Amino acid sequence: MHKLTAIITCKNEEDNIENVIKSVDFADEVMVVDSYSTDKTVELARKHTNFILEHEYIYPADQKNWAIPQANNEWILLLDADERATEGLKEEVLELLKGDPQRDAYWIRRENYFMGKKLRFGGTQSDKVIRLFKRDTCRYEDKHLHEEIITEGEVGILRNKLVHYSYKSLEHYLDKITRYTVYGAKDFDHKTGVITPFHYVIKPAFKFVSFYVLKLGFLDGFVGFVVAALASYSVLLRYTKLAEIRRETNK
Repeated sequence: MHKLTAIITCKNEEDNIENVIKSVDFADEVMVVDSYSTDKTVELARKHTNFILEHEYIYPADQKNWAIPQANNEWILLLDADERATEGLKEEVLELLKGDPQRDAYWIRRENYFMGKKLRFGGTQSDKVIRLFKRDTCRYEDKHLHEEIITEGEVGILRNKLVHYSYKSLEHYLDKITRYTVYGAKDFDHKTGVITPFHYVIKPAFKFVSFYVLKLGFLDGFVGFVVAALASYSVLLRYTKLAEIRRETNK
């Protein structure tokens, strides 16, 4: 049986931390990597695990790549605080690790919830992330946003899903968008020329059409509209932030 470390990265997640830890309590060890929370996150986490590390958060890939080598076991299951391992996923992972896994990493599909509603369309149909992987052969690509595991080994896919609760409140979600668009602006800087109305108007409009129409987000009703509108807004904000960064750099 290959041993498993569950890693949970978090900051100010007192509403989520206990439930996410409980969902991975089948792991041989549970590591919480906290970014100096100012709420009760660490206090609540200590009820379930003594393996709690604190590390300054710079951007997602940096935090996860710092955390991975701290694990004591060969295999890693990495979750954000707003995700949950389902019972089916638990059983599948345990069964896989009982044998001789033929891949170095595994994609896991996600079941997404937003504003309390399960999303079925708007691109969520194909949402998947690499979250089960070998500690010593896998690392996250060093980029600020939409980071994913890179490995020279083969990547498989699991049958069962993670549950993803990305929305706590509108205020929380807008704060998340603001932070992530700063990361996105840095990633897009080297591949974006002069910023024009195309970036401010056409690209956000296309993002809305893509999510709401082409990817059938309208079938999720009002929530599908909100998701598409927020996705469009995030594109506008990304290029606004990039223009601001460039102005500051050129002063």
